[in-house]
Amino acid sequence: MTEIRTPRLILRRWTDDDLVPMAEINADPEVMRWIGDGSVRDLEETAEDIERWEEEWDEEGFGLFAVELIASGELIGFAGLSVPEFLPEVLPAVEIGWRLGRPFWGQGYASEAAHAALEFALQDRGLDRVVGIAHISNTASENVMRKLGMSPERDVNHPVFGVPLRVYAIDLTEYQG
Repeated sequence: MTEIRTPRLILRRWTDDDLVPMAEINADPEVMRWIGDGSVRDLEETAEDIERWEEEWDEEGFGLFAVELIASGELIGFAGLSVPEFLPEVLPAVEIGWRLGRPFWGQGYASEAAHAALEFALQDRGLDRVVGIAHISNTASENVMRKLGMSPERDVNHPVFGVPLRVYAIDLTEYQG
């Protein structure tokens, strides 16, 4: 089982106990406002998401980690890797992403988890390049991407929702692990 420890976090595969806390995160409109069209997700949709994320682990050898606080054992969200099939113009690519519950914002957890996931991608999984995709108005996520050493590559519109997105990228030669 793939598990990464950082000073404050455990990034690990999903368990049945993660469904309810992740569904609570997905039900928060403020958390979801930068995801797709901004719609919240219910318990059933979250279960489908987790199942899909676990399938990606099995098929690709990487995926979205459940992120847990070491101090409390509490699930705070996810961070990790996925194939951004929703944006065909950047394919083939692997995207780094994260989503944390609102009580965990502004404490450096997203940067800490994303850094661990990027290191996993480039050093453990041998990927040469990773992209990050964010709504242009999502300055918090763009700040995390810059902290990771990623650079803006291009602006595009979401093919379904039409919202402006910025694609960031980093390759192995730029990575300063």
